[in-house]
Amino acid sequence: MKPNSILGRYVNKQLVFNFLAVLFIILGIIFLFEMVERLRRISGSADFGVWFAVQLAVSRLPKTVEQVFPFVMMIAAMVTFWRLGKTNEFVVMRAAGVSVWNFLTPVCAATLIIGVINVTMINPIAAGLYGMYETLERRVDTQNPKAMMYSEQGLWIREATDEGNTMVLNAKKLQHEKDELLLRGVTIIELDEKTQPLRRIEAFAGVLRDGFFSLKDVRIYQAGKPVELVNDMEYKTVLDMGRIEDSFAEPEAISFWALPDVIRFYDKSGFAVQRHQMRFWSLVISPLFLVTMVLMAAVFALRPSHRAGGVIFLIVGGIIAGFSTYFMSQLVYAMGISGGLPVGLAVIAPTMIAGSVAASALLQLEGE
Repeated sequence: MKPNSILGRYVNKQLVFNFLAVLFIILGIIFLFEMVERLRRISGSADFGVWFAVQLAVSRLPKTVEQVFPFVMMIAAMVTFWRLGKTNEFVVMRAAGVSVWNFLTPVCAATLIIGVINVTMINPIAAGLYGMYETLERRVDTQNPKAMMYSEQGLWIREATDEGNTMVLNAKKLQHEKDELLLRGVTIIELDEKTQPLRRIEAFAGVLRDGFFSLKDVRIYQAGKPVELVNDMEYKTVLDMGRIEDSFAEPEAISFWALPDVIRFYDKSGFAVQRHQMRFWSLVISPLFLVTMVLMAAVFALRPSHRAGGVIFLIVGGIIAGFSTYFMSQLVYAMGISGGLPVGLAVIAPTMIAGSVAASALLQLEGE
């Protein structure tokens, strides 16, 4: 059965409708729980109101939904197949000579398209919202956050000084070697409480050590004074390598299209890129993982009859299979991040194993 055939369009229409229905129901439930949790967190603080809690809940929503997205697809497929079986439409299709694989071809094609749309179009929006969530969370954690951004443009740091002023540092290039961070093209701008510039410091190179930046070939610019040239200068800071590494953007906050450039940049700088590589290839393989979940749904939902406990078998079997697959994928994912498995194997293994099991079960169903 071709995806663009009348029967294929009919089945896909039901699948998409059920998918959207399940998705919006899950979104509503997650948003409700997120709102309750965010309101609890900001309760008692006069600086944050209900609107801030709404922003937190909405920006956090995409990451949570992404974790349950395969389950949404599986539930939608199970509902679609169950309805077709309950109304005996699937039986009529089989009697007309349509095999299980012919029936599943348009369904898998529609699922693949949904997965590709999710990765290429929805993911960049979700990544932007999650980046916004990280910023909002930082505001909740501290009233005086030290915002950092590590990107293709180098390292940007904003830090409050002991005098109540603000320091903004930019390093155009950097390299991580052993326990030291080497910087090139360093610019430091000191600002007063009204964000007016006090002093500008430019250095050809620098090294981050415990509690200070060791700067070389320094020029100091200050209003009303001649340019001061210094060979070596120690600039106090509260930063260390751990804080800078923790300041990296979470892989979930980087869009699918931007991840390759970020991975190349981090790799050239000497930092570990395992998490970002796992994230990128997981997004690449995610449409196929959705197809695997649909095949698993077909194993439990495409039954000749749903009488005599068939519905219970559908629900319990689907839940067990879904959670087992998800647990296996998360376990292998963690092993990939830790370096216990090659990235490629860690990404593709859950899909291959679950897909092989589902295909074997469907072959047995076809033979019945």
